[in-house]
Amino acid sequence: MNECIGKSFILNGELQSSELFDNSLVYEGDSIYEVIRMFKGNPVFFPDHMERLAASVRIQHKEPLTDGPSLRRDIIDLCRSDKKREANLKIVFNYNNGSANYLVYFIEPIYPSEDQYKNGVKGILYHAVRKDPESKVINHKLRSSIYHRLINEGGYEALLVNGNNLITEGSRSNIFFLKNDTLVTAPDNLVLNGITRKYIFEICREEKISVNLDCIKADDISEYEAVFMTGTSPMVLPFYCIGDKFFDVRVALMAKLRELYISKAEDSIRLFRPE
Repeated sequence: MNECIGKSFILNGELQSSELFDNSLVYEGDSIYEVIRMFKGNPVFFPDHMERLAASVRIQHKEPLTDGPSLRRDIIDLCRSDKKREANLKIVFNYNNGSANYLVYFIEPIYPSEDQYKNGVKGILYHAVRKDPESKVINHKLRSSIYHRLINEGGYEALLVNGNNLITEGSRSNIFFLKNDTLVTAPDNLVLNGITRKYIFEICREEKISVNLDCIKADDISEYEAVFMTGTSPMVLPFYCIGDKFFDVRVALMAKLRELYISKAEDSIRLFRPE
């Protein structure tokens, strides 16, 4: 199945027909990537994603395949050729047997429904640790294993549990627990520092919301009143249960964080939009 959903894609700075898209340029060899949410035809938090892409390249000891200004031009060219208003944009740096290519293309977004924002989603616990959690690298084997567990158990997201029985992050999100008006989430060095997570921290500072950087034991999750994930697609999405433990999805703070985050996302696209 072709991962590129648009009419066109960018390969090494050149606009190409999606009929020429080759999944092997993404899923063979080593791939460093970013997924950016498109809003009103513009990428959200573009500079933050470029910073993280550059950091991932450094951590993986690879050579950058292009720079931020060039990617900005690529995105503008792609959006002009294929006007996707609400989608996700994927940037991939692929290194395979001495060859290197970068791609920019649209992928099918999986956005939560309003019902899921209102009533929450199901989470599962999955014992695994991502290698190099601070860089965004495609791990085919882990991703496939988690996907099948989610399908079998009817889950939306998997919370990763390390060898010390501590919850670190989600398979494609960051995780926050709430108790006594304080948010608890794993320390930076144990997780991929998500762009949404970054802005949730900023909102918490502005709104004087307490945040504790600590890992929660998997056996202790029932002590918390609410749990939510953050990420490019879900933004701020509550869990109604994790395994057989149930949580309150009506906590006003989660809806407030989502609303304030959307406001910051809308502000960010004004900085990207060309004159």
